[in-house]
Amino acid sequence: MLENIVENINQTLVERFILLGLSSVLSLQIVFFLLFSLMYMLTLSGNILLILMVRLNPRLQTPMYFFLCNLSVIDIFFSSTVVPKILLNTISLDKSISFLGCATQMYFHLALGGTECLLLAVMAFDRYIAICKPLEYTIIMDRKLCIGLVVGCWTVRFLNSLILTLFTFQLPYCKSNLISHFFCEMPPLLRLSCRDIWFNEVVEYISGALIAFGSFLLILVSYLCIALTVLKIRSTKERQKVFSTCASHIAVVTLYYGTIMLMHLHPRAASSSEQDRVVTILYTVVTPMLNPIIYSVRNKDIKVAIKKTMTILEYR
Repeated sequence: MLENIVENINQTLVERFILLGLSSVLSLQIVFFLLFSLMYMLTLSGNILLILMVRLNPRLQTPMYFFLCNLSVIDIFFSSTVVPKILLNTISLDKSISFLGCATQMYFHLALGGTECLLLAVMAFDRYIAICKPLEYTIIMDRKLCIGLVVGCWTVRFLNSLILTLFTFQLPYCKSNLISHFFCEMPPLLRLSCRDIWFNEVVEYISGALIAFGSFLLILVSYLCIALTVLKIRSTKERQKVFSTCASHIAVVTLYYGTIMLMHLHPRAASSSEQDRVVTILYTVVTPMLNPIIYSVRNKDIKVAIKKTMTILEYR
């Protein structure tokens, strides 16, 4: 009798998933709700403020800040694909998500995360042109090229994520509908499939190599060329000035790629759901919150723009 019940369950396709979340302990749920609410508000306010600073200050109408605004837009939506669902599941008894809702969340999470990888590479290329070819900078990095690079980043990754999502959700999910995570991410979902996922894992690794590793390689090449140029500068003061224009970007790249490497550059069999969730929080929640702070603290132009804006508001 029990074997028949199990067999019937295994033959049933999942229509809704249940997100197990971060913790089932009530006191921890309250702490997580308050913590994630605070981080989400800081993410929204910090990135929106950064966008406004760039838009309202003529001095910041340059390619670097154009790309920075796009990074802030990505961070706002990237965090918004995950955090609101975390908050809702924390205070709600119903922790389920529909099949379509899960697919939609995964699609935008993959698309926005990959777009950020590509955009960070574009920003490194911008710094390379500015430092290594300063006389040609305004000619090369014109408005048409900047818009084309940004549109290319969004288009390539959104199409790539559509393929990954379609391949993932054409699988039959009949082992269970319990996702050991706080949102619909690909690895924990693939574990629930009752079909061989070898093809999906190959596609995932190829996509990661082309997007994440390819972008990281472009960043390394750009900064290698920048380093060679900086070494030719005799003045220590000039070297520091050049380095200061790259410091914020280097910090953001280190933070973002560091967490991605922790997530993916370890054996899948050796990973645990708790470890995966902690690392995922870093690059989906913490990083979007810290990016505008890093650029505000490390960037002289942004600090000047904020002071000017605050002065204008005080006089009004």
